[in-house]
Amino acid sequence: MVRGASPEEFRQGEDRILGIVVEILENEGYDAVQLREVAKRARMSLSTIYKHYPNRDDMILAALQRWLDENRYSRVARSARSPGESVYDALIRLLRALFEPWERHPAMLAAFYRARTSANGHKLLRQGLDVVVPAAMEVFADVDEDFVADIDTIISSLVYGLLGRFAAGEIPITDIMPSLERAIFWMTKGYETAVGA
Repeated sequence: MVRGASPEEFRQGEDRILGIVVEILENEGYDAVQLREVAKRARMSLSTIYKHYPNRDDMILAALQRWLDENRYSRVARSARSPGESVYDALIRLLRALFEPWERHPAMLAAFYRARTSANGHKLLRQGLDVVVPAAMEVFADVDEDFVADIDTIISSLVYGLLGRFAAGEIPITDIMPSLERAIFWMTKGYETAVGA
């Protein structure tokens, strides 16, 4: 906590800092986020910024974590498949909730992908798993455990590959969901045919 600041003042300062970081990420990109620039825009001293965040990567990570909680993970609901709802439909419903915020804010996806490689980037993965895994387990209730393990491996690899291709500028963000939909359709169709669903 900033010396001499009340908990409320500290929270307000942190909110201002993180809001500015998100604004820079969305409008100017990852490399534009610099401690001095954030301090200038927040009308704070650089030493105050350092009291909140020891380095640029931690500041960006905190901003991304907050943005993800507010924009991406807040839309993920834990709900079992409806009667008659296919595994495909339920899984696509979950993935759309996860990817639609990124489709509206592609710069945040690029920042997320890049921050994942930072020293504390594993925190982003953990944050996502804490939200997505329980929701996915609802989708996969009563589904063969071996199929769930296989589809998890395949989808995780596919998502990471598509995110990397987007971050490298090889595909537009709007190609991610259609690619996932096609792959998941064929995987779930094969499973449902095998179990006679």
